[in-house]
Amino acid sequence: MEQKLALCLQTLAAQYHPKARLAVILRGLPGSGKSHWVNALCEALPADGGTRLRRAGIFSTDNFFLHQGEYRFDGNKLAMNHQLNLAAFIEALGRGEPLVICDNTNLAHWEFVAYEAAATALGYATVRVLVGDPRSRAHQTLCAGRNQHGVSLAAITKMARSFEK
Repeated sequence: MEQKLALCLQTLAAQYHPKARLAVILRGLPGSGKSHWVNALCEALPADGGTRLRRAGIFSTDNFFLHQGEYRFDGNKLAMNHQLNLAAFIEALGRGEPLVICDNTNLAHWEFVAYEAAATALGYATVRVLVGDPRSRAHQTLCAGRNQHGVSLAAITKMARSFEK
């Protein structure tokens, strides 16, 4: 799996062009390495591409739960924050950002279908990148131990059950 993700990174980095139009939909459990993958991609791009991507092309609903640099999840704001993230993603597509990434869990199709539809409608190629195997118990345990938001193994296992190929 790691080799497959590394090859995906190398391919995306090699094909990067400031006038490209590519939308990446990341999929994976909390702690699977999605954000690590994004950081590795930023490092693999030419300097201006990595800087531009970090500044204007990465969209994660988690960012809407940050308050003065501290993550504070509020389930009552989850739906609204997902809508805000989608709107920001679409705004970036509308600006013509060359590479736009949705860095959410996106385990079920309904969670990312609007991102894909917007990207396609605005002339972007889309690619889905699955980080880890959500169905693997060993992967779930790994994710529970390393996710940054304290999501328990029980919660991760429950999330994994919603995974759709």
